[in-house]
Amino acid sequence: MSTIIVKILKSDQHSAPAKLADAEIHFAGGELDGLKLVGFAVWRKRDGNGESVSFPSRHFTVHGERRTFSLLRWVAERSAQDRLTDLVLRAYMDQAPRLTGAEPQ
Repeated sequence: MSTIIVKILKSDQHSAPAKLADAEIHFAGGELDGLKLVGFAVWRKRDGNGESVSFPSRHFTVHGERRTFSLLRWVAERSAQDRLTDLVLRAYMDQAPRLTGAEPQ
């Protein structure tokens, strides 16, 4: 049986102002045991109401236009990606007080 653990890492002081944290998915058990998937980030939404999650991606250029290729995509239903977004946001909410030194509310 495989389980995943979401690790939230404090963003360094050189990151974008809206970036709240980095996130990693650690695998325990099963075929992916001992591996982690990096490249997730938690961001403050542009309107300032809540947070969003970005997934690992690769940037490339086509005819001078910068584009992004997502490295982790849903197979059959978008809800799979939404579930992972929710999982990362819950982990961020649980671990954010530890990162900022603030008391949990």
